[in-house]
Amino acid sequence: MPSTIWSGAISFGLVTIPIRVSSASEDHSIHFHQVHLKDMARVRTRKVCEIDGKALGQEEIGKGYQLTKDEVVPVTDEELDEMPLPTAKAIEIVAFVPAESIDPVRISDSYYLSADGGVAAKPYVLLRRALERTSKVAVAKFAWHNRERLGLLSIRGDALVLHAMKWPDEIRDPAELAPDAVDVDEGEIQRALELMDSMTTDDISGYRDEYRDALEELIEAKVEGKEPAAHTDEGGQKPAEVLDLMAALNASVEKAKKSRGETDGDDATIHEMKPRKKTAAKKAPTKKAGKKKTSA
Repeated sequence: MPSTIWSGAISFGLVTIPIRVSSASEDHSIHFHQVHLKDMARVRTRKVCEIDGKALGQEEIGKGYQLTKDEVVPVTDEELDEMPLPTAKAIEIVAFVPAESIDPVRISDSYYLSADGGVAAKPYVLLRRALERTSKVAVAKFAWHNRERLGLLSIRGDALVLHAMKWPDEIRDPAELAPDAVDVDEGEIQRALELMDSMTTDDISGYRDEYRDALEELIEAKVEGKEPAAHTDEGGQKPAEVLDLMAALNASVEKAKKSRGETDGDDATIHEMKPRKKTAAKKAPTKKAGKKKTSA
């Protein structure tokens, strides 16, 4: 049973559902300490006052808001606790919206909500079944650590899930990152769609953190006093610079199909790909001219 990190209630109109909150994910990353290379002793981070250079304990540290370069406004925990925060002990559902209308960029960490006590079971199941019968999700407000946040309530299996969200003004405008206008051929778009189809799957549970696996092998070898095994790039050589976008798409489609053990079932389609590769190899000057035209 995961540990409870927050407890309160879901406010659903006049319905109150006591709940406990636990993290929906686990961190399996391998973490390192900072050490002194000379003697492998831990390197600690100390909190030091920049005026007198004294190392401070946690009981000596408070909060302050930097008003100007030389002026700091102190704020105590007691003052923060007395702030009017209606959602301090409740996840208040404020609206229901279509699930597809939510920008994924705004979604942050996820948490499981479990019914807290027998009295919470019926309203908990009621809300879950109501969400099951619609394509909508609940928009809610809640407050943790003296900060009000926005969230989504959805279902996963038989559990309610709270997804923390960013406020609209916390999302940066991507307009400045958009590339310059370019012309894309309709044939290239269709081939890209074929590549997407050939890479489509209904199950991504088989993907693993290969870096973590290799890191565990490295640590185990060093503990046993062995030489760490050399890892090679199973994917082969690095991809060459793409000079012909359509040729790259064609090759990618064929590679994706072969990796899935699929064939077109049409010899004409397969034979159509091979002459293109030979033609591209013979007519190198034509490719260069095509590159210049595309650049223009």
